[in-house]
Amino acid sequence: MSNTPALSFVIPLYFSAGTIRPLVKAIEALVIEGGHEIVLVNDGSRDETAAVCRELVHEAKVPLVYIEHARNFGEHNAVLTGWRHACGTHVVNLDDDGQNLPAEAVRLWEQAKAERLDVVYGWYAEKKHSPWRNAGSWLTNKMTDWALDKPKGFYLSSFRCVSAFAAGEVAANSGPFPYIDGLLLQATQRIGSLEVRHAERVVGKSGYTLRRLVRLWASSFVNFSVMPLRIATLLGVTMGLGGMIAVGGVVYLWATGRGPVFGWGSLMAALLLFSGVQLLLLGVIGEYIGRMFLTINQRPQAVVREVTRGG
Repeated sequence: MSNTPALSFVIPLYFSAGTIRPLVKAIEALVIEGGHEIVLVNDGSRDETAAVCRELVHEAKVPLVYIEHARNFGEHNAVLTGWRHACGTHVVNLDDDGQNLPAEAVRLWEQAKAERLDVVYGWYAEKKHSPWRNAGSWLTNKMTDWALDKPKGFYLSSFRCVSAFAAGEVAANSGPFPYIDGLLLQATQRIGSLEVRHAERVVGKSGYTLRRLVRLWASSFVNFSVMPLRIATLLGVTMGLGGMIAVGGVVYLWATGRGPVFGWGSLMAALLLFSGVQLLLLGVIGEYIGRMFLTINQRPQAVVREVTRGG
């Protein structure tokens, strides 16, 4: 067997003490031509995840790499850390909750090889997530249809198989706010998808909160699209034209002797509307400037405290 495994399984971990052991055992049991390895990235978990992973390093029947972040940096940051330490000719990343089935990951890998694709996304006919998370994922994909350079309606998910070439190109990014799908779409057009099964979560609850979903939206739009700035410009022009029309209307009423028709309430409503839109646009511009500031000041994408190899 070559020293380079055919497939690397990269799994970001966050409070995964109760779920990671059965997932690792299921991956170990797979028979993959060319061999496989497992890369675990502990993204600042404060439960027993680290202790369980150190036990798995010693128990592993296949090559296993355990990486520990110094603090929580986010799922996409953790995945990129895993990609940098993965050695496989293809890399597949799974969630830590067991809902992405290892056997389905092998199917993604087989399609990537058969069709010579750099990325194969898994999409679900039926998702076992909570209704609010399903709604958030649906909204994210609809918004990225027009914000990112991707085929319309193409489903993006965190369950994906990536070639070593694409993973290396994306992992070269060192920005503090990575969005993996945006980086992949910039690196390659050899992209496909495959329907896969989605299992029920057996233990615990998802750590994917509304706050994390909002952060993901911000990264997808602000980091990889100028669409928010274009919307800001369009709103500014529209409201400016609206203001000019309103001024013209006031002048016309004054010239025809009809007098003012707007009272204090209408004036305050208009003032609040225009002021609110201005603050919103300033916030969008400020988000761009703030991210540029943090990037220029080299805010770390991740800090690795420990790398342990076993198997």
